Amino acid sequence: MEGGGRVSWIKYGPLVSLFVVLLALWFRSPQRAELDDRLDTVLSSLLRAERKVGMNNVARPKVAVGFGGCVDLIVDGVSLLNKIGLPLTDQPLHHNYIENEVQLAQSFAYFFAPGAAAERFMLNDTLFNELVEASRDLPGNRWAVGGNAPVMAGRMATEGCDVLLGGSFSPDFTDVLSQHITVAGNVVEEPDIHLILEYPSGAKWGQYSSRRANRYIIHSDDHNPYLDSMEEFAQKLEDFKPDLLVVGGLQMMDNFPFNFGEREALFSRLAELLSSSSPQIGVHFEMASFVEESIMEDLLHYVIPHADSLGMNEQELPNLLSLLKGSNITVLSDPNPRVATVLDQMREVYRILNQRYKDASAEGDSKVKPLTRLHVHTLAFQAMIVTRGSQWKNTMSATAKASLTANRHVCGSNDIDPSKARLIMDDSFSVSRQEGSQRIPLQETRPVSCWNEEDYEICVAPVLVCTEVYQTAGGGDNISAAGLVLQI
Repeated sequence: MEGGGRVSWIKYGPLVSLFVVLLALWFRSPQRAELDDRLDTVLSSLLRAERKVGMNNVARPKVAVGFGGCVDLIVDGVSLLNKIGLPLTDQPLHHNYIENEVQLAQSFAYFFAPGAAAERFMLNDTLFNELVEASRDLPGNRWAVGGNAPVMAGRMATEGCDVLLGGSFSPDFTDVLSQHITVAGNVVEEPDIHLILEYPSGAKWGQYSSRRANRYIIHSDDHNPYLDSMEEFAQKLEDFKPDLLVVGGLQMMDNFPFNFGEREALFSRLAELLSSSSPQIGVHFEMASFVEESIMEDLLHYVIPHADSLGMNEQELPNLLSLLKGSNITVLSDPNPRVATVLDQMREVYRILNQRYKDASAEGDSKVKPLTRLHVHTLAFQAMIVTRGSQWKNTMSATAKASLTANRHVCGSNDIDPSKARLIMDDSFSVSRQEGSQRIPLQETRPVSCWNEEDYEICVAPVLVCTEVYQTAGGGDNISAAGLVLQI
């Protein structure tokens, strides 16, 4: 009897399995099909918006990007911390820099649980080298070109630009760069290593669980803080004649142990470089994870007044706004903010910085520029404010391209697979947190919403959030660079 039962099961097993699959499809099909259709429609509409502006039969735009560069060693963060036996902590704490294992555990837990991006300088060379050595033979580790400037340069070259890159690199490093990238800077024997601790949504480290995929970056970089390629970069700028000048990587100077007066001298030279560029050249500054209040003050004094355009994420926006309003730095903010919240913060940053420009102009300072472009990239959506009549064009298409680039980079594929994506932006959003504000529905056939306010245009696009994460590090740089390409 038992043998007969097994034969019957073997004989009819495939039919039973097929029946179970069909039954599952029957019950989930309508909702799943509707969701798949929606994602397909949003994707095709975003692609159509991106393609509205082509770069065919047009001279390659010229972009100059500084400063610095490194080699990223990318690992699974939790696996690395477990491998080195980092003691768990029950006290998540923010530290401006890392000196020992206790601070590393506290700092990692502080950002890991909410899933917020962070980057910290490690004063302890011995601990940093131990982490690097442990990472070298960790399964799944990867090496990649790193640093804000090289990553943005790489994306812009891929998207059709000729790029002048300011940084000091090893010969091996420059060999892997695009042929459309020209390097201005010194040659170094060994590039600095930045350790990228990636983690997916729902990852667990002890009692902590990450709310979203992100990364925690640590480095012990003693080259890039000095912006030592700036002089050669400035010299080559004159002949290169760029359409756009991009500055990033300045977070390397955050909490770095400079001698007295060194950092201020570097910022003064950078301000001179930015202010001496032709008024016709757009200047974009890409924000990053800054935690030292004095360096933020330096940025507000030496860098931001000379930038037409700013790019940042959902952590960096409230950080900048808080400082502009005279408050303390905001180290950790909501990693999944609502559209209305972000738009209100963007309007306020735009208003305050342009009021500063008007005040400086009234006092006879002709080197200060008005802010005419502000791009904020979040996990769920892209948002841009662009002054009407400014040099920035194609805002709708640029916002769509930024959105698509977010998925392409994080999923690690130029082809976007809707089955590996989801929409987490609300079906409709308020344009402001003020009572009675207009609500805008997400239209699948026209997913990029644009409208005019005061002297600027606002565009918001949903992101097809990647559900099978390949890499989050470098996401903001790729997104910002791709958005800029269509606007110069």
